[in-house]
Amino acid sequence: MSLRRVLSLPGWAENVRLLAGAAGLDRPLATVQATLDASHLPGPGELTVVARPVAGTDWQIDALLRRCADAGATGVLLPGTEPLTASRLLADRLAVPLLTTGAAPLDLLVEARLLLAAPELDRADLLLATHRALGDRLRPPEEVVAVLRRLLRSPVAVLDDRGAPLAGEVDGRVRLDEAVPQRTDGDGSVFLAHPVLLQRPAMWLAAELRGTEAARADVVPPALAVAAGALQRWLLANRLELERDARSRTALLGDLLRLDTEPGADLRRRVADAGWRLGGWHVGLHIGVPAAVDTVARTQEVMRALDVEAVVVEHGDGWTGWVTFDHEPTAERVRSLATRLQTAHRALRLGAHMGVGRPHPRPEGLAATVAEALDAARLAATRPETGHFLHVDQLGMAQLLLEWTRTDTFEPAARALVAPLRDAPGELVRTLAAYLDAESSIAETATVLGVHRNTVAARIARIEQLLGVDLSRPDERLALHLASRAVILAEE
Repeated sequence: MSLRRVLSLPGWAENVRLLAGAAGLDRPLATVQATLDASHLPGPGELTVVARPVAGTDWQIDALLRRCADAGATGVLLPGTEPLTASRLLADRLAVPLLTTGAAPLDLLVEARLLLAAPELDRADLLLATHRALGDRLRPPEEVVAVLRRLLRSPVAVLDDRGAPLAGEVDGRVRLDEAVPQRTDGDGSVFLAHPVLLQRPAMWLAAELRGTEAARADVVPPALAVAAGALQRWLLANRLELERDARSRTALLGDLLRLDTEPGADLRRRVADAGWRLGGWHVGLHIGVPAAVDTVARTQEVMRALDVEAVVVEHGDGWTGWVTFDHEPTAERVRSLATRLQTAHRALRLGAHMGVGRPHPRPEGLAATVAEALDAARLAATRPETGHFLHVDQLGMAQLLLEWTRTDTFEPAARALVAPLRDAPGELVRTLAAYLDAESSIAETATVLGVHRNTVAARIARIEQLLGVDLSRPDERLALHLASRAVILAEE
């Protein structure tokens, strides 16, 4: 035990000031003794608590400091006394901590003796205070941070699963690949982090203990664990609410997309309750993502990234949405919207592919533009050269061919046609599709695939050999182009 650890106690941290002698804060502390005046003879490892103000001149304080230094005592606490500069300089030279307080010295003495006799009580007190502060109801991250900041008297933050702050602010970096409580000792500070687990860390709770508070680093982790539990309860409740809302929105979207007549009164009421508009002109969009992406949890992030007034609904392999205009938008306005959506798509960084439909009016037009966006998104998934983004106006004939390749007869035929390529090394099906997309340009194909042009040339020769075809013949090129696209699309 050291005097630095005592100074981190709640009563001492709030009521005691260090005047001088900071170099001696880490001296071993064995006992805390009270004295009525400055004539006391301290013992080794003793913190001397003077119960009454020192009468007379500062020579008595100087003498007490020298006796403490000679005896190997830990420090001196004075009640409401402001010694002269000379006494402070002496304390610094002797490395004897000189403290002062405006509180009752004997109350501080009791708190320090309790720490010496039962160090675990401080941990228990903090744990109980955290339970009392957080256990009565669900609290969002901002409230958890505020409670812990007050209890720990230190910076606290809630971080997301990538280590970015959601609430509060701390200096320190979480080791995201280690889903366990963490401690990092710095220069005069200690950084603590605790994972908030939902299968894997969904959040991190972090605290930075500075100065004398760093001496309390062994006491804080259990309190962080309690607060992490409170955050976990909030996350679970919030997730249930999000999933309920997501199911409701998805069901409502499904009802709208199945419409073949004017919507009934009940459907119109549900749409109004959701804040959606059926009138006007709609431009649909669809964002597809890998199966590992949690679409429910990421919906708000997607809405912020889109940065347009759009409806976004969890649907299929990602999100379906639309932007509604009061009047038919001009071609320039639609192109501007598509550009903004493409910029948002790049910023998402979710491995996503996005498609955008044409403007269509009224409720029945909503289904049409969403269908176009879904078609464009499916094609975008196989188009790295477009950044996996397609506006339906970019598709032309490709959209008609996509509808044909969805038939029950074409896909089995396509698989059979390119079957010899599927088990051969070198991603031959993708190479064939990229080569035909690039109008037989080996250089462009190499750029799209990120390989050397000699590699592309060798693969094309191997493809012609395995399939027994001549890729310079238009009919064979067309059949293989459609077949490779259909197979890649089905796999995506």
